[in-house]
Amino acid sequence: MTLPVPELSARARAVFRLVVEGYLGSGAPVGSRTLSRVGTLNLSPASIRSVMGDLEALGLLAAPHTSAGRMPTETGLRLFVDAMMQADEPTEQERAAIRAQATAPGTVEETLAATSAVLSGLSACAGIVLVPRAEPVLRHFSLLPLSADRAVAVLVGDDGQVENRVVELAPGTPSAALVEAGNYISARLAGLTLPQAQAQLSAEITAGRSALDAVAQGLVARGLAIWTEDGARRPVMIVRGAANLIDEAAAADLERVRQLLDEIDGKEEIARVLETAREAKACKIFIGAENKLFALSGSSVIAAPYHSPDGRVVGVVGVIGPTRLNYARVVPMVDFTAQTLSRWIR
Repeated sequence: MTLPVPELSARARAVFRLVVEGYLGSGAPVGSRTLSRVGTLNLSPASIRSVMGDLEALGLLAAPHTSAGRMPTETGLRLFVDAMMQADEPTEQERAAIRAQATAPGTVEETLAATSAVLSGLSACAGIVLVPRAEPVLRHFSLLPLSADRAVAVLVGDDGQVENRVVELAPGTPSAALVEAGNYISARLAGLTLPQAQAQLSAEITAGRSALDAVAQGLVARGLAIWTEDGARRPVMIVRGAANLIDEAAAADLERVRQLLDEIDGKEEIARVLETAREAKACKIFIGAENKLFALSGSSVIAAPYHSPDGRVVGVVGVIGPTRLNYARVVPMVDFTAQTLSRWIR
């Protein structure tokens, strides 16, 4: 059980802050002799070691080796982030770089991937973003013959986007069945999302209300299934800049880095972690073993939701990196990125 910051003495708070900031800057434990050279403390190395010992007893600091300096524990990092950290807002150059990618023309996936990449570069972490699953609303659908056994299915969404897919045909499929299937979808299923259209088609066939013959029914079901399967396969998370996780400090702990990269490869697990940030009002910070997924790698995730104009949460953007990342700089950067994406989404 750790003490709240106000119950730490001013001297303990000052030493603790310097140890944390020194560790986050270098990735290495901070020794008493190093801190004694900081003019603001006016303490001897012996006095600093005594304070460090007290902080270690509280579970806020740890000594990786007997003769080494101290480094913050995950509990200490949480205390620092929640109660002592002074945010360092993004510079105008950083803001401009984020805005440029978040408002660039292109598909949603392209924009989110570019934004994740620039966030990765600025934070020196891996950038991550949850992509909203697209559920296009049908406006028009047609099937055009390509050959005796293939046709192209053309879907026009309510947003005006047009997508084409090739559909395999059963031998001897008449061209009239293609026209019938396209007309049925356009007339009966327009205004519905793909899952809704599939459900309605199934209900009508089951109740015997469908005027389609068996061939046309199969074409309609197959045409709708193509886009539903595409949506299910679409990656729910984009990761950019994983190479940033392999730096000089990480070289001494290759097993941790390997574990972290394995975790990133398992996108579904991290996506589930990000999903828990959807209801956050600002940035949500996961530090190390606070989430069992990162217990082995000692990683941290900073994530924030971004919204549609009506306030609905669309997705989550953030970064993943070692627990020693620069929280004071990265937290406001992730928050600004989420705000920028919220303004861009229409």
